[in-house]
Amino acid sequence: MERVLILCAMTLGPACAAAHPHVFVDTELRVQVDGNGMLTGVELVWEYDDLYSLLLFEDMGLDPDGDGRLNPEEEARLAGFDMNWIEGYEGDLYLRTDQESIVLGPPQPRETTVVNARIRTVHYRSVDPVPADAVKIRAYDPTFYTAYDLKSVTASGACSTQIKEADIDAAFALTEKLIGEMAADADEDAYPEVGEAFASTVVVSCVN
Repeated sequence: MERVLILCAMTLGPACAAAHPHVFVDTELRVQVDGNGMLTGVELVWEYDDLYSLLLFEDMGLDPDGDGRLNPEEEARLAGFDMNWIEGYEGDLYLRTDQESIVLGPPQPRETTVVNARIRTVHYRSVDPVPADAVKIRAYDPTFYTAYDLKSVTASGACSTQIKEADIDAAFALTEKLIGEMAADADEDAYPEVGEAFASTVVVSCVN
């Protein structure tokens, strides 16, 4: 993600502040596949960056001694903070086959902890069973306000995963083009949704 920010500054100049992510999330995906090779859900781990974690602690009045650790009462207050999704929010996780998008179930929170002063949460999204080999998985925020950095992707059963990295140069070229087409007096909310262009793609392979 460091390379993303460097390229942003080089290619977009002053527009970079609005075009680059403001929240960074190290992400793990655990793809659940049954014995018949059907994908049934995905468990997600989100580990928020240091600054966002610190700002959230301050906003919620947590960790007053600033040691980066929470007591049980504070952990209970923090639990589920990122699970109150507004209507229409997709959870920044997208699954699709070559033919169609796959509908995911609502988030099922599983754990909220603090590791090395960073907030780490786990939740699960179920899907109606679909052949795992046919599914492509992407984690991204369409607005690119939040950047999801895939650190680990695993699959259960006799399945493996592969991460196909996004073409970052092409993504910034698209961003520069779209921003160049904007009206000079457009506000930040009008910036193009380019998050998908920066997203890596996960494919699953299963042994028959």
